[in-house]
Amino acid sequence: MSPIHRVNSWLILKKMAYLLEPDANCSICPRLFGFRSENKRAYPDFFNAPVPAFGSIDAKLLVVGLAPGLKGANRTGRPFTGDGAGDLLYPTLIKTGLAKGNYQASPDDGLELVNARITNAVRCVPPQNKVTANETAACGDFLTSEIKAMKNLKVIIALGLVAHGAVLMAMGHKKSAFKFAHGATFKIGGSESEIMLADSYHCSRYNTNTGRLTAEMFDDVFLSAVKLIKGRN
Repeated sequence: MSPIHRVNSWLILKKMAYLLEPDANCSICPRLFGFRSENKRAYPDFFNAPVPAFGSIDAKLLVVGLAPGLKGANRTGRPFTGDGAGDLLYPTLIKTGLAKGNYQASPDDGLELVNARITNAVRCVPPQNKVTANETAACGDFLTSEIKAMKNLKVIIALGLVAHGAVLMAMGHKKSAFKFAHGATFKIGGSESEIMLADSYHCSRYNTNTGRLTAEMFDDVFLSAVKLIKGRN
């Protein structure tokens, strides 16, 4: 999708009053559709569909991840639920007052988000946890619609470079408009009060095992986001 098309998409979608969601049998991305179909046969008890966002549309914080994990969100149907990334994300949300309850890696664990919502740049599980630029762009209208529908949105946390780029594209910017850096924040527009983008390394097991991302580093991003939200009320 060209930058001009993406800007026009933002201008059109910002006038919409409804939330766009992918169909349960979405086939926009042939590779992802094929992989999902394979998983339906291999794991018939899994969710195996585009994973919907979790949390209220009225929230002030939106957390954007990469894509569902095969045996995480693709299995459970809730973002970051059932894999190593969720083992860091949800306790961090609870610790920083953005969630309440006990995270037990299950969509029926009773966990509730507080003034926060979680989604992914790409809604379907990709092979080997890797998405293509075309797949990210194909899901872009869903993310654009979601951002627009969040009337109280103040801060977006992008988990990783792909999510960072997806958010920028959804807001009508070029990917190169703001350089990704862990802990960085940017004003990216989108509302009268200016939506802020906050970057973090993705909370994947790989990043935590290698020490690229520590629990303390992750905490700091979310604590900073909470302060940004309070400062923009």
